[in-house]
Amino acid sequence: MTTWRLLIEPGPLPGAWNMAVDEFLFRSLADRPLTYLRFYQWARPTASLGFTQDAARAADLEFCRRNGIDVVRRITGGKLVLHHLEITYSIASSDAATFSPTLAGSYKLISRALMRGLELMGLSPTAAEKAPPFYAKGNLPCFSHPAQDEIEVGGKKIVGSAQKRARQGFLQHGSIPLAHDERLLKSVSLLGENPTEIRMTSLSEALGRPVDFAWAVERLVAGFREFFRVEPDPLALTAADEDAIREIERTKYGRESWTLRGSAC
Repeated sequence: MTTWRLLIEPGPLPGAWNMAVDEFLFRSLADRPLTYLRFYQWARPTASLGFTQDAARAADLEFCRRNGIDVVRRITGGKLVLHHLEITYSIASSDAATFSPTLAGSYKLISRALMRGLELMGLSPTAAEKAPPFYAKGNLPCFSHPAQDEIEVGGKKIVGSAQKRARQGFLQHGSIPLAHDERLLKSVSLLGENPTEIRMTSLSEALGRPVDFAWAVERLVAGFREFFRVEPDPLALTAADEDAIREIERTKYGRESWTLRGSAC
């Protein structure tokens, strides 16, 4: 029997806590088919680094310090993402029958569910073609170009995602901007006045009106329900869960030795 659990966070949370919750859910996957679907926000603008990125080459760490921008490192791959005015989703699953055993296969299935949610908002999303080689090999931020099978609207990227796989299953999480600040993204990601085009859009820009978190999440959840034909049960974290998450935050995501490893800063 397939089990889905849904966690919609009621308010914005610190970046290190958000990463700790996602890892806690990933670690909590069971031998039986189990899927956690979570939606959340960020208390402050936060730059998240991919697992293998050199912090000093991917982000302007001094700019972040001066301007109150947090920096965290994900356990998933990919490039720098500036989390600000957005919806973040995460999905952790041990359900091999529903999801492909490959990264690319499960990525495509999740993209189709997200696309259905965007359609319910009134958008016409498409899957992107392969990204140019300079994007794949360089330190440009995640939202500078759509990668293969990432979701775009009107030729601009609207969802950026990354995944980690292990024996017990996978974790995928991603950013869906409600609005975007291209100047701030360029400053955080060392682009500055670089003329490089940022091929991204946001829900508010694509729909031509302000979009709030609750309205958009309702439709994204409906997209997952329709595509995967499931009815997730609400998930409430227990006191014991929160203690375990706090320990992951304390020993990992709250430490510069994790966040800035590989950097001289």
